[in-house]
Order: sequence, then structure tokens, then C-alpha cells
Amino acid sequence: MIVPLTPIRCLYRAVDLYGKKTGIVSGASRYTYAQFGERCEQLAAGLLAQGIQRGDRVAYLSFNNNQLLEGYYAVPLIRAVVMPLNVRLTPPELIQILNHSGARMLIFESDFAPMIPAFRKMCPAIERYVVIDSKIPEADLAFEELLEHGRIGRPEPFSFDENEIAELFYTSGSTGTPKGVMLSHRTLYLHALGVCCSVTQDDNFVELHTIPLFHANGWGRPQTATLNGTKQVMVRRFEPAHVLRLIQEERATGMSLVPVMANALLNCPELGKFDVSSMREVHIGGAAASVELIARMEKAFGCHVMAGYGLTETSPVATSACDKDTLHYADAEDRLRHKAMAGWPIVGNEIHVVDSSMHDVPRDMQTIGEIVIRGDNVMDGYYREPESTKEAITNGWLHTGDMAVWDEENYIHIVDRKKDIIISGGENVSSLEIEKAIFAHAAIFECAVVAAPDPHWGEIPAALVVLKPGEQLSESELITFLQNRLAKFKLPKLVQFVPGPLPKTGTGKILKRELREQFWHGQERRVKGI
Repeated sequence: MIVPLTPIRCLYRAVDLYGKKTGIVSGASRYTYAQFGERCEQLAAGLLAQGIQRGDRVAYLSFNNNQLLEGYYAVPLIRAVVMPLNVRLTPPELIQILNHSGARMLIFESDFAPMIPAFRKMCPAIERYVVIDSKIPEADLAFEELLEHGRIGRPEPFSFDENEIAELFYTSGSTGTPKGVMLSHRTLYLHALGVCCSVTQDDNFVELHTIPLFHANGWGRPQTATLNGTKQVMVRRFEPAHVLRLIQEERATGMSLVPVMANALLNCPELGKFDVSSMREVHIGGAAASVELIARMEKAFGCHVMAGYGLTETSPVATSACDKDTLHYADAEDRLRHKAMAGWPIVGNEIHVVDSSMHDVPRDMQTIGEIVIRGDNVMDGYYREPESTKEAITNGWLHTGDMAVWDEENYIHIVDRKKDIIISGGENVSSLEIEKAIFAHAAIFECAVVAAPDPHWGEIPAALVVLKPGEQLSESELITFLQNRLAKFKLPKLVQFVPGPLPKTGTGKILKRELREQFWHGQERRVKGI
């Protein structure tokens, strides 16, 4: 029997099997999965009453809350496309995305009310503005008013076209203009199954949605968590002390973090004041993790901590550094080293590290190549960008632009973005490797390494370093610390101590392009093929 694949099946599995269980915790509100399913059906009816049709884009500008999570199901329920927006973008950036997508409705929190007049003027396609909080003048109606039109009946699975687009996410724009990544019903469902098969979870899990749901690591969780009947706790905004308190109060067992968030938790003054013994798993992604970060997190939370890798274009999870039966760690240090890697492919993915001719590079953990991916969770393409889609996906493989090494166990270790590799004196130098070595120093809060021009070497590594409050460190002391960790040609030739924080995208990635510009002053930097 061929039943269409759709994330809506995740919703109704939770309703049928875990209907009486508290499934969603959002501030003071708590909903069983039966109540959550009813609210999704009510929202779907309200969207139809407002004229939202099949294929229309419904945008959200919201922090994490139950209303945003309900949109993940209610919008696809009526075969429309849900489009969460990065709340940290500027109004001009959001206007560009809203116009490119042609969104017909914007659902927003009142925090963003000052932006609405500009949207009304510059985004003619948007017909309805819905505020999640209480009714305000900037909105046409309040969210709860959308739920006053009854509820739709449970649709037949066979009424869905699994190849229709269900979600549209715009990339962070850290390397250029944001692109709309199209994810179909089929892609989202198979991604959820792939994560379920690859990462240990059960229906006793309590998931903290610590990462914003507009972020790849955030929106990759709702379908899997719902499918598993997991209790989902919404973290409206990431505040380290609040997260620690929620772990204690909700007896949370798992959460996902980007490295900058993990670092903030480790440096939170309240760490140690709350009971975090319930934690079982912490997943770190969005940027490369260091061995030191994994070790510190395991010590602080007393649970399994592992890195992973993915992109908006892969729904997002592509790999995980979870345990593998055929891999036997040599010692504790080797285990930590593997836990900090991108890991190995989740179910449904095939991943290779290749040279410029698409030939596998040697699996020696030394030879650098580009990560290419094909599988069930790779995007359908970029919205209204056929040429960009053809450039990204060639001969059935997604070219990620991430450079890595790998081994016989298919463990992948990312060394850098292709554009961030530093070519110094003919040597390929990984900025990530240098950053991890710098971060190992106890005085460092955060750092970034970029290429700076040099008349002799062509390019040299330049490090921008932020110290922890009250710490002191000189350039010579840092270089001495690094000499036992890095080859001489990899040592930073320029170190700048800056007050911080370093500039970041809305998803927490350091804006290396912006940092690099101060050294190049408008000069064109050409990165040759590697």
C-alpha cells in the first residue's frame, strides 16, 4: 500500500497514541496532544475562512511558542506553505524575503508591531496581519480569533500530494542573499523517520525547544518530537538561567544547542544552582564544536553530548556523532574527539567527501574534499531560483560548500567552509582548527579566525578574540599556548583582542564575511578550487 508521506501523519499519531498526555508546554499554557491537535484543526479552519488557499505562503514572525508550533501543522493541513522568519533580521531584510516569497498572511508577536507599518507599505501581497498576543491597532485580527471558525475534520492521508511544498525556509544569508529552501511533505516526513531511526529517543523524553524554530536545528525537531509523543517545552527566548530553571522544573531530558548557546550556558553564573540531572542528551550543531566544548558540557550536565551536521537544504539533520557499533574508541580522548565531529549519516542519507572531479578523497582524515549529499531529506530546490538550484544540485548530489575529511567508518570531520579556508603560502589552513585550539584556553569566551592579506604569504590567519570578563591575556601568551597545539604555519600571524560580542547572523553563526572585510578593505579575495 502506498500512503502519501506527510508530516500530518506525525500529528495524528501523537493525537491517537498520546492524546491524554501533556504534549506542549508554552509559558503558563499546557496542552495535551489531543488539545494540540484540536487547536491545529481550529487554526486550519480559521486560515481557510481568511481566504488562505492551497500553495499560499503563511509567514510567522515569532519567538518560540505554541502558536508557532501549531502553524507547523495547521498550515500544511490545508495544503498551504508555512514560512517561519528569522526574528533577528532587519526590516529591509524581512521585506525582501516577504516580497520574494509572496506571503499572503503574516502572523506576528506584538514585539514586532513597530515593523508592521513598513510591511503594509512595502509588501503588497500580504492581505492579513494577525497578532499572536492581544488585539492591537497594527493587526487585522488576533490569533485566537482565527480559532473561532470551528475546526476542520481529520483529512484522509490519500488527499495529500506528498510532493507538494509544505515548508519554506530562507537561508541565513551568511554567505550571500538568502534563498528560499523548499521542503515537501515527503521530505519532512522522511527526515522525521530518519532522525527517529538514528538518534535514541522514546516517549519518556522531554524536549526543550531551546533553539528558535526558524533556525535549522530548531525546526528539525517538531515532527520528530511529535511523532515520538515527546513532551515539548517551548523556550520563548534563550536566556541561560531560564533554560537551567526549565530543565529542573520540567525534568527535561534533551535539548539542541548551537555552540554559542552551549558556551553561554557554561559561563552562566547560575550553572550549578539548578538540578540538571534529568538531562540525557544534548545535541550541538549549527557550527563546528570543539573537543573542549563537548568535554565541558558533559561535565556540567552529566549526560551524552554529541555534535551533528546539517543544512537548511537537508531538512536539516544530515549526520550525527551518536555511537556506532563498528567504532571502538581507543580511549576517553578518542571518544571526545569523535563526539565533536559531524559524525556519520542518518538513515536516508548518502554522504561523500569528494574532490573537484566528484571522486572520493582518501578516507585518511587528512585529505580535504567537499561534502556532497543525496537522500530523502534533501530539499526540492530554491523557491523561484532555478539557476541557483541547478548550481547547488548537480547529477543528483547536493554540493554543500563545506570542506571535510573522513575515515573508513564514514565519520565526517568538517574543517571549514570552502570560502573560509585560508590559503597561506600554498597551504590550506582551516580556520575552524585554529578557532578550536584558541577556544581551549580557559580565558577565551569566543573567537573567530579569518584570512587577512599578506604580501609574502598571500593570506595569513588573523584571530579576533573575546576574553571572559575579568580575564587578561596577551598575544604572546596566546601564541605560546597554541604552539603545542598547532603547526607553525597554522599559528595566527595577527591577533586582535576585541570587546565583543562578535557579529552574528540571526542563527548564531559568526559573520566571518563582515570580520574579514576589515582586513581586505574592499579588495577582492579569490578562493581557488580546493
